[in-house]
Amino acid sequence: MTEYETHDFDVVIIGAGGAGLRAAIEARSMGLRTALVCKSLLGKAHTVMAEGGAAAALGNVHPEDNWKVHFRDTMRGGKMLNNWRMAQLHAQESPDRVRELEDWGALFDRTEDGLILQRDFGGHRYARLAHIGDRTGLELIRTLQQKAVADGIEVFMEVKVLRLLRDADGVVSGVVGYWRPTGEFVTFTAKAVVLATGGIGRSWTYTTNSWESTGDGVAMALWAGADLIDMECVQFHPTGMVWPLSVRGLLVTEAVRGDGGVLRNSEGKRFMFDYIPPMFAAETAQTEEEGDRWYDDHSAGQRPPELLPRDEVARSINSEVKAGRGSPHGGVFLDIASRRSAEDIRRRLPSMYHQFKELAGVDITAEPMEIGPTCHYAMGGIRVEADTTATTVAGLFAAGEVAGGMHGANRLGGNSLSDLLVFGRRAGVGAAEFASSRTGKVSVDEGQIAAAVDAAIAPFLRENGENPYDIQHDLQATMQSLVGIIRTGSELDEAIGKLDELEERATRVSLSGGQQYNPGWNLTTDLPSMLTVSRCTTLGAINRKESRGGHTRDDFPKPVAELGLVNFVQRVATDAGSDGVVGTPSIRSISATPEPVPVMPDDLKALFEEAP
Repeated sequence: MTEYETHDFDVVIIGAGGAGLRAAIEARSMGLRTALVCKSLLGKAHTVMAEGGAAAALGNVHPEDNWKVHFRDTMRGGKMLNNWRMAQLHAQESPDRVRELEDWGALFDRTEDGLILQRDFGGHRYARLAHIGDRTGLELIRTLQQKAVADGIEVFMEVKVLRLLRDADGVVSGVVGYWRPTGEFVTFTAKAVVLATGGIGRSWTYTTNSWESTGDGVAMALWAGADLIDMECVQFHPTGMVWPLSVRGLLVTEAVRGDGGVLRNSEGKRFMFDYIPPMFAAETAQTEEEGDRWYDDHSAGQRPPELLPRDEVARSINSEVKAGRGSPHGGVFLDIASRRSAEDIRRRLPSMYHQFKELAGVDITAEPMEIGPTCHYAMGGIRVEADTTATTVAGLFAAGEVAGGMHGANRLGGNSLSDLLVFGRRAGVGAAEFASSRTGKVSVDEGQIAAAVDAAIAPFLRENGENPYDIQHDLQATMQSLVGIIRTGSELDEAIGKLDELEERATRVSLSGGQQYNPGWNLTTDLPSMLTVSRCTTLGAINRKESRGGHTRDDFPKPVAELGLVNFVQRVATDAGSDGVVGTPSIRSISATPEPVPVMPDDLKALFEEAP
């Protein structure tokens, strides 16, 4: 068998974004030997792209804001598919997590009296996003990274994790992977493992997600026997760059709309007034005059429709483009130049100013941006227990975007960063307590390690096989065209057929060169995860025969009351055969089963009977 390097810890966290860093800090504070393993370099996690702010009911701008309103906003935004307990914990604990970040050195923007300033975002009743200009995610990562390093947490960078390892009792006890620069294999044994690997967006052509977001954690958890939930619910952010093509999909932060930016079609019309859904009519301005007054006095009354939840805005943009009222390059116009001074824009949105100036040659202080929907965030993911973040497999925990349940069918902007902080901490506590309960030295199955290693190096032993880049291109094209923002049953069925073909092609990939610095090999080892999460998303979309949140079926355009009471849970059959491309249970044996949404207690239900 191929030789490999070994390391042993109490808790191993996979992923060094906001959730992974916060989990590591908490586990280390409880006295456990803690390792942070990341696919990229420390500080390069996708969290840095979450620019607008962290949602928390601090009440610094609107004193009447509180966790109950935040909870209600989150549940309504998620179309009530959310795990209510996760949404409750998030709303209650996010203020403390933000203040804690401030105590650790985060430099938030300030109100005139020195409190943390908060800005408006879509779907939030009050201005509640704590922010640092439009670079909040970067400041969060910088602060947590500094804290983690100061606390002595060991970091292993540029490690591609291939598979979770379990002991003879089925308890997760480590991982196997390889060093991306050298190609040498490495294992980490642990008494508990936390997955904080982020999203799945790289399976689509146009996405805000960075290259790391290939669904590794979701796929590995499924292969190890964990449940997934609501994989059909993928958010297409309404505002991604559409031109030039080299940057199509790159995120345009919601902070632009939160700070006064408006959406216009090719006729110059603010079209969002034509798409206000009944659920939000009472709190949404019906005319431009009402919307302008709201911006002028920053009241909590009639919010402009540009600040509706992301799913509503994305579908509205898509409708305008399909109706022939789009911008020259297939999007619509986002205009803040006519709303704020050039000085304000450069001060409040410095990243957006430079992004458009340098990449598109557009001066957003003087002209509108061309934007359109882009694959952004997975609301679905690994099914977890709310209080501990434990998965359905012993010894395995998950937090951040990789975990499902918190956001239901649609995530509100700003909830992602506070989600990372709240459940990253809880994952650290849960994993540390589980690890502390395990006595003796953990063991792993050498056969599992050998299977993962053999599957990883198999492409080097083949000749005249498939090119991994061709498979990646065809996968992204399939998901973009057939499992995109608008879906139909016939196209979803076609997508399953194409995924069958792609999975078969992936078993025939051949590579040349060595294992050192080989990007083709790195992509090849990403393909199993990408194919797995693509199949899960498609299966979920086939089963959810309705439109709800981020999931829109053109053939079932309205919500169905009965389906609003179930989550679709996905798992691999226990008797599944082996899949040659991943050396794990066959991903063609995945089932999608409707299970009741957890019942909300009466005191929380009563919040939805109050005035909006």
